[in-house]
Formats: sequence, structure tokens, C-alpha cells
Amino acid sequence: MRLFQLALLCLFASLQYQLWFGHHGVKDFKRLKSAVEQHTEVNTRLERRNKLLKADVEDLKLGLEGIEERARNELGMIKQGETFFRVTHKNDRF
Repeated sequence: MRLFQLALLCLFASLQYQLWFGHHGVKDFKRLKSAVEQHTEVNTRLERRNKLLKADVEDLKLGLEGIEERARNELGMIKQGETFFRVTHKNDRF
């Protein structure tokens, strides 16, 4: 009976070692869980960016207002006959 208990104890210790330190154990689980969380966060950011880009594309396809707005904001273009005013704060220096 003593030998059987010792064998069970050794088996239990071996299984516990494999669970905590072995391949596919708790360490690997925590590492993979962390990696999945990071990838999920990256995917969420990329999905948000893709939605914004898709909205820009749809806006540009629908009409000239989007193109005109983009030309004004990004390229600083002004229509003929318009007057451009630059408003600056006191602390801004050129």
C-alpha cells in the first residue's frame, strides 16, 4: 500500500510540474493570452482607421465637396475671388 501511495504522489507531482512549467502549461497560456489581447487591441485600432478611410473614400466618390474640403485643408488652396485670412495667437511667432 505504501508503494502505491508513493507512486500516486510521484504521478501527482509530475502532473503538477507539467501543468505549471511544462509545454502547453500555465506559462504558455498566459503568454498566448497576452499576445491575443495585444493583437485584439491592434485590430481594433486598425478597424477604426479603416472605417475612417472608407468614410473618406465614400465622401470623395459622392461629390466635389469632399475634394474641395481636402484641397483647402491639406493643400491650402483658395478659390478665385476669395480672401484668405490667417488668425494667429499672440504667442505664435513666424
